[in-house]
Amino acid sequence: MIRLLGVLLMVVVLYVVFVTSGESARSVGAHQDIANWLGYYGIVTVGVGILIISGGIDLSIGSVVGLGAVSFSLLLRHGYTPFVAAVLVVLGSSAIGVFHGLLVTKLRLQPFLVTLCGLFIYRGLARWLTAGDSIGIFGRTDEAYVRQVKAFQELLVKGDVFGVKNQLIALIVVSVLLGLFLHGTKWGRYLYAIGANEEAARYAGIATDTYKILAYVICSTLAGFASVLFTLDNSTVSPVSAGSWLELYAITGAVLGGCSLRGGEGTLPGMFLGAAILPLLRQICSFWEISGEVEYSVIGAFLLVGTIADELIKRRGALRR
Repeated sequence: MIRLLGVLLMVVVLYVVFVTSGESARSVGAHQDIANWLGYYGIVTVGVGILIISGGIDLSIGSVVGLGAVSFSLLLRHGYTPFVAAVLVVLGSSAIGVFHGLLVTKLRLQPFLVTLCGLFIYRGLARWLTAGDSIGIFGRTDEAYVRQVKAFQELLVKGDVFGVKNQLIALIVVSVLLGLFLHGTKWGRYLYAIGANEEAARYAGIATDTYKILAYVICSTLAGFASVLFTLDNSTVSPVSAGSWLELYAITGAVLGGCSLRGGEGTLPGMFLGAAILPLLRQICSFWEISGEVEYSVIGAFLLVGTIADELIKRRGALRR
């Protein structure tokens, strides 16, 4: 609870700094921009957070998003409807999760190395599929096609419900469902047990390999879903930069939200709050007119300070117990 309050305080402070950055920062448009980015970052952060709770790690998420974004655009150009293309991308991303999980559980390979190799493989495939060129979702000009894509854009990213952007609503729905799974079912408790002590969980009769694979599938599936949102929101994607650095942002957000890289710790509300930090930082840098060359340093420095503060709060809570 102390860590959750700590990250909540961090988000509140950042929000206050943001809204006092100028009159335009208090506009509906500025808040909708944050909502869009929060939906995108949050969905990936939740997936990575669940994997971290189980004791795993995935460094390939950004490349999975890049490959999914390119694949979604190509499928649209080849005549698939937006819905079918999205389902195929999500299923393909789930297959990547199964692949990672099998390598980690059956061959006993290190998750760090498996997913690091995946980072290069999937990014390379994305670049190969498009010869390194950017690709857009409006590659065809027939009226029916354009109408279908725009309707799908409106449904998932461009529209809103009572002013709340659909991309943020998607994150809320995903968070509620996975929160119920993680905190309200025995299968969620199994993931905590495996992350805390895999050997003890195995002796307790938990099918540890099965649930570790499940955690990788959840992580990659959400990355695939995020790739569809990203593509629809931007219309044009680059195989070089789509999803770049996303895995590091997601891991940092999950850790700031209370997940321990040692496994066995973390909550969905914490992940949600941790995911909100980066969009707020990006918007603050934008309104303060911090140059792109310095922006990453500013974001990195703040995240480091937040991580240090979070660790100190954790240690203080442990001493009290």
